[in-house]
Amino acid sequence: PWPVRIPFTYCSNTFSYLPQLNQSRLKEQVEYLVRQDWDPAVEHVEPERSSWNYWYLWKLPLFGERNVELVLAEIQSCKDANPGHHIRLVGYDQMKQNQGTALVAYR
Repeated sequence: PWPVRIPFTYCSNTFSYLPQLNQSRLKEQVEYLVRQDWDPAVEHVEPERSSWNYWYLWKLPLFGERNVELVLAEIQSCKDANPGHHIRLVGYDQMKQNQGTALVAYR
């Protein structure tokens, strides 16, 4: 019968099987994003919808922001305001007009 139901296996981005990032590793990722001159953005979504392509945008992207501590504070603010949600950090490359990176900061 159509549609065929395939059991759902949770997978969220590449390397989702790795352990959760700790604060220092997350800071290293944000520092890398800033060094690449990418614009950070924070997104969140409910765990059951994490396989969707579209996550909720937390505020507006932080265009031109190069302060690592401020980016980390925005990630924490999103986590505090949306308990239980997955939080993703995205780095937008203005030159190529695409995402330079995306990683799940908190699951």
